[in-house]
Amino acid sequence: MEYTQLDIREQAARVELSAFSTKGGTREWHAILHVEPQEDTFEEQYARLCRTEEALMAREEMAGAKAVLKRYFLSDSTNQCPLMHSVRSPHCTTSYIQQPPLDGSRVALWIYLQEGADTVEYEADTCGSTIVSHNGYRHIWTMGLVDTQGSSHDQTHTLLERYGQLLTAQGATVADNCLRTWFFVRDVDTQYHGLVMARREHFDRIGLTPSTHYISSTGIGGNPAETKALVQLGAYAMTGFLPEQQRYLYAPTHLNRTSDYGVTFERGTLMLYGDRRHAYISGTASIDNHGEVVHVGDIRRQTLRMWENVEQLLAEADMTMEHCAHIIVYLRDTADYTIVSRMFAERFPSVPTVITMAPVCRPAWLIEMECMAIREDKNPEYRAF
Repeated sequence: MEYTQLDIREQAARVELSAFSTKGGTREWHAILHVEPQEDTFEEQYARLCRTEEALMAREEMAGAKAVLKRYFLSDSTNQCPLMHSVRSPHCTTSYIQQPPLDGSRVALWIYLQEGADTVEYEADTCGSTIVSHNGYRHIWTMGLVDTQGSSHDQTHTLLERYGQLLTAQGATVADNCLRTWFFVRDVDTQYHGLVMARREHFDRIGLTPSTHYISSTGIGGNPAETKALVQLGAYAMTGFLPEQQRYLYAPTHLNRTSDYGVTFERGTLMLYGDRRHAYISGTASIDNHGEVVHVGDIRRQTLRMWENVEQLLAEADMTMEHCAHIIVYLRDTADYTIVSRMFAERFPSVPTVITMAPVCRPAWLIEMECMAIREDKNPEYRAF
């Protein structure tokens, strides 16, 4: 993994960039873009962010890069999204979620990019997915799905049904082809239960049970721009792979099965390719292998235990934190930002990272993180990524 820090001084902004490639293979980038708060308006910060993105894409090494997905972390999604849409249209599947960046800015951006794919199609279906085709694989990234009718339970049912229909049109199913989901929940302390119930009911109906498998996921607080939307769904699916290329990560010495306490997701997923491996680590907090919150009320010790859990999941994938392409950190209490940002800067000074305000699904959890890791590998029985 190659890491680069770019200071775009004329925009008072910086880019944290990771890059991965194999000889002759597809190149992947993860970029986190930050703007310095300057007591300016959202429109001014967003304009600086856009110019920073343009400066990144103008670099020689990014000449062939195409954006696959974008996620904007906003301080006030309902008021800010209309201003963004009036300035420019997205060029890939995009989500906008109110999870305020805790560096004091109004907006931050995560971009995933690739170079070397055969085709990268945006708006390739009715949900505005990005579909990347290469070497017989089709990667389907779908961000920002919302509904506005009913409870969080009702909306989750609707979103999962709609997503299943999307995959059916692509010759895929949720059970066989979905690798990763994100559920952002308005007022997670009260609305998360409805999501959990609806997801479990839907999975039961499509044949996903503790004896088969679930799907890696993050379920976290976050406000969609649409005020009546209680849940926002993002997902990643793929076609063209063999079942044995996909494996699940458990780390049983440190974590229990989520089904033990009625929640239906996997702790992590490993995908093997001919030239590399990908690990998708679900939202992970300070929990033990009995499903109990560890170090209640202590942000430092919860952060350390969270790291330990993620390290164990990555170890099961024969990877380490040094293979992380990006990290997203979610905090319940803004007062913990100074401590946590210093801890991450000391431990992971080069990994693209964003720290946001987003309450975790249990009030006693003060922090959660997710990440994606990439490592070179040789699996001649599979096609290269």
